[in-house]
Amino acid sequence: MDRTALTERMHALDAQLARLDADAASLREARAEATADDEHDPEGSTLSGEWQRVEALRAGAERERADVVTALARMDEGTYGVCVRCGNPIPAARLEARPMATMCVACASAA
Repeated sequence: MDRTALTERMHALDAQLARLDADAASLREARAEATADDEHDPEGSTLSGEWQRVEALRAGAERERADVVTALARMDEGTYGVCVRCGNPIPAARLEARPMATMCVACASAA
């Protein structure tokens, strides 16, 4: 994967995080309303359930963004594509499948 693709992925994750932040703000507002009693609404999902869903998606996006930042830093250092554990090259097919991989297949399997 090249720098452009990783940078584009980071921008997509930033946009996703902004949407999730807006969703979380809406949920906080709904929770603050005195009449928001959807906890007893059999037809819809609860605010708590929605909150958990948004937070889980946000946590996943933040982890992936951190991985992208690490991959970009490794590119800058000249260590992208080199296993952090054994120092051998990470196969191109693995980097194609997992662009933020930091270990070769053997080391990832052993870890």
